[in-house]
Amino acid sequence: MKLFKKMSLMAAASLVAVSTLVGSASAASSLSGKITINGSTALLPLTLQAAKEFQKLNPKVKIAASGKGSVTGPQAVKKGIAEIGACDWDASMDVPGFKAFDGQVANKVAVIPFATIANKNVKVNNLTTEQLKGIYSGKITNWKDVGGDNADIVVITRAFGSGTRVNYQTKALAGGDIVKKEKNYKEVGSSGDMKTAVATTPNAIGYIDLVYVNSDVKAISYNGVAPTTDNVINGTYKIWAYGYYMTKGQPTGATKAFIEYVQSQKFQQGSLKKLKFIPVSAMH
Repeated sequence: MKLFKKMSLMAAASLVAVSTLVGSASAASSLSGKITINGSTALLPLTLQAAKEFQKLNPKVKIAASGKGSVTGPQAVKKGIAEIGACDWDASMDVPGFKAFDGQVANKVAVIPFATIANKNVKVNNLTTEQLKGIYSGKITNWKDVGGDNADIVVITRAFGSGTRVNYQTKALAGGDIVKKEKNYKEVGSSGDMKTAVATTPNAIGYIDLVYVNSDVKAISYNGVAPTTDNVINGTYKIWAYGYYMTKGQPTGATKAFIEYVQSQKFQQGSLKKLKFIPVSAMH
């Protein structure tokens, strides 16, 4: 009789557990909505991967993501054409060159390391803050002046409104100028365009977030420190920034659920790290 009672209790407990699981699965799969994400191309690889995983868990949620530079993210949210504006800075606050977007909430989703890159024919492996300031201000125009071959430096930069440009100018150049010159100067509109331009232009120098760096280009050390995620975490490499998802007020519904997925330990410690971003918790 005691055994029967024990088995009955175990069966009841199992039924509750199964019901709970079914309920959770049902709640997850019933989530619906459409999320449009615009803004940072630096964050785009993270967004695309997260969207792929989130939609697999929530097939009734449709996500459209594109990147045209950080400032277009909060601008799209302000215009009501995007639920999420991906941005390489906290756009709810004033930053040099850009006013705050009133009423928007900055949801922190990642740490983004940035790297100086050069064409693979360049023999320089390290540049100091002063050398980079000289190159981007137009005072240093030949690689031989920083330890390389006798060849003109081709400067490639991001267009105004790029979060990568904002962070690189603030941190790598210590607030120094990026001076436009007709000769050996080029602007590009996205992180992907930057990698292609530097990879295909002999003697070129540029900058990009670490996720885009591969064997097509050469990553250059900064003040003797290599641009790696480990060096960001241990505090020796200074060129990095938090990435944000800007929303109009506090996020709700499918948008809230998607942001929480990106902020979850599963995604932060999994796909996000594989993409060479750094979990937000690593910098606390």
